[in-house]
This record gives sequence, structure tokens and C-alpha cells, in this order.
Amino acid sequence: MAYILKKTVVLVGMMGAGKTAVGTVLARMLGVAFLDSDAEIEKAANLSVAEIFARNGEPFFREKESQVIARLLQGPPSVLSTGGGAYLAEQNRTEIARAGVAVWLSADVELLWSRVRNKTTRPLLRTPDPKATLRELCAARTPAYAMAEIEVAADAHLSIEDMAQKVIKALLTRPDVLEEI
Repeated sequence: MAYILKKTVVLVGMMGAGKTAVGTVLARMLGVAFLDSDAEIEKAANLSVAEIFARNGEPFFREKESQVIARLLQGPPSVLSTGGGAYLAEQNRTEIARAGVAVWLSADVELLWSRVRNKTTRPLLRTPDPKATLRELCAARTPAYAMAEIEVAADAHLSIEDMAQKVIKALLTRPDVLEEI
């Protein structure tokens, strides 16, 4: 199948929801570029996200994140994976709604935890009880994520390819975003 993507698909949601993995396959299936805002920030700063957090703090990181997202949204339609906190900023939600479509990959805490518990690259989980922190972050962020135009529930039993197909099916309900040719 071939598609015409008319707007950038911006994947939002918690760390571990599958934004990068699903986004990479989704972009390939749609025949467009895959962009990752965290990777772009790391490239520009020549530092990892964790190092940016440690050296400059979260407010500095969030400012750079907003700048990078706005820049990436100016390009041709693509699939853009954002960091877990990106969609919390009203400025980012406004830019995404203007130039793209937000797709929330929702997932429950147990699935998220199974995917992130052994990763050392999550600065917000460097706490005495990282699972409790993840639960608190999820509860605090869900109202913002729920503002996304499309929600696709993550399913631990689906392959990454099947999850990407699930996103495509949701996008096809929006002819202003995706058209099958």
C-alpha cells in the first residue's frame, strides 16, 4: 500500500510507550523521514539528554526541546517522536496542532515499567523508587496527553509493525492527515 502523508505525525506519550520504535517503522511504512526530537537535541548539544539535564537542568532542556520541535515541524511531512515531557508545554501543543497531528501512544504503567526499568538513560527515573516516580509522572501527564487529536493504545502483545499498522489505521480516519493511494 502507498500513502500520502499531508501533515507531520507527532508521537507523544510516556517514556517506554514505543514512540521511537513505532515511529521508525511507521515512517518506513509511510515512506517519509523519521525524526526524533531527543536525538536532534543531543546532536545539536553534543551531549546526551541525561547530560543536558545534569549540566543545565530540566528548564534549559525544555526550552531547547521547544525550539527543536518548532524547527522540525517546518519541514516536509514526517513522523516525529518527541520526549515524554514535550507535549506538556502549551507552546509545543499549539505548534504541533498548527503544523501536524498529535498521536498519543497510551500505555499502562506496568507496560511502561517493563520497558524502562533496566534503562539508565532516563534522568527523571533516577530516584530512590523509580517505579513510583513513573506512576506519578504518568498520572500527572495523562491530562496533557489526552489533549492529543488521536489516541492509539499500546498493546504488549502486538509487534512493533502491528502497532505501526494500528497507528496508520487511526490516521486514515483523518483524510486531512493521511490518504491511501
